[in-house]
Amino acid sequence: MLSLDGSGGVVLAADLGAAHATLALCDLAGRPLAEAVHDLRLADGPGPVLGWVEQRWREMLAAAGVTSSRVLGLGVSLPGPVDVAAGRVVQHTAVLPGWESYPIRDHLERQFGVVCVVDNDANAMAFGEYLTEWPTSSPLLFVKVATGIGAGIVVNGAVLRGADSGEGDIGHVRITSADDGPLCVCGARGCLAASASGRAVARMLRELGVDAPDSRSVVELTRTGHAEATRLVREAGLMIGDVLATAVSLLNPRILALGGDLGLVHDHFVGAVRERLYQRTQPQAARGLRVVASNLGDRAGVVGAAVSALEAVLSAEAVDRALAGRQLAAGRPAPLST
Repeated sequence: MLSLDGSGGVVLAADLGAAHATLALCDLAGRPLAEAVHDLRLADGPGPVLGWVEQRWREMLAAAGVTSSRVLGLGVSLPGPVDVAAGRVVQHTAVLPGWESYPIRDHLERQFGVVCVVDNDANAMAFGEYLTEWPTSSPLLFVKVATGIGAGIVVNGAVLRGADSGEGDIGHVRITSADDGPLCVCGARGCLAASASGRAVARMLRELGVDAPDSRSVVELTRTGHAEATRLVREAGLMIGDVLATAVSLLNPRILALGGDLGLVHDHFVGAVRERLYQRTQPQAARGLRVVASNLGDRAGVVGAAVSALEAVLSAEAVDRALAGRQLAAGRPAPLST
């Protein structure tokens, strides 16, 4: 039997959300050496945010007594459509103003001199959940429900990619007519995210006079038995279950993992999604389906970013390049030194 000696280097990971960031330092076996959660505003733009991430990463390295020469890779996840090959956001969104086309990967690779992987957060969460929790269960469909709603799909160990980086954007599936329903952040009416995301549930609670500034507060209210919060979270689960019935019928996944803030509400949200799925799908599509809350919970994004970096660092191609002493194409640094 062989096992990996993870002490040969480290990777740095960052899961950047609309208002919070989780950062981690991991060894080559994926074991976390340090993790931290911070408040963050992606709306401040890529320059200030990435500068802040770099500083926090360097502080983590110093606190762990790890020199920068032992950093072999970086992983970053973002709540928006990402061109993984180019390492940049490809579309302007309300959550990521000013990020479109910014060279995130190239910027971070210049700062640290190692390979960097940038991906959409739901894709990273799906990949992390698959590799660490369900490595023999394919396909896996991961759905993140927090400020917005997004999905990632892993088939036979690889994230399913769309033609133009628009895969998994189920939050903008229309569930009502164009002239009906609440206004979505995309500018349209009737989107799933406008009625069933954590942001939407928080908005509805505020309209009822309840202090609920964001999706995290919705989770806390539900956990303490708040009647209106519980009702709205369950309704959100039923609406999302309606949309996911189509995805389950199309993909026939083995695992449907629910993450993000509302995914933490096991009894009410996850139960409602499961109930609606079994009502709306044929037995053949749902016979072997397991509908579960994410085992990684709040850590899904940063774990996914870390394992994505590890996959790049430890890939056969990267190891071959390192052993041959060659550099990556276009002047990008090799992830390993000989």
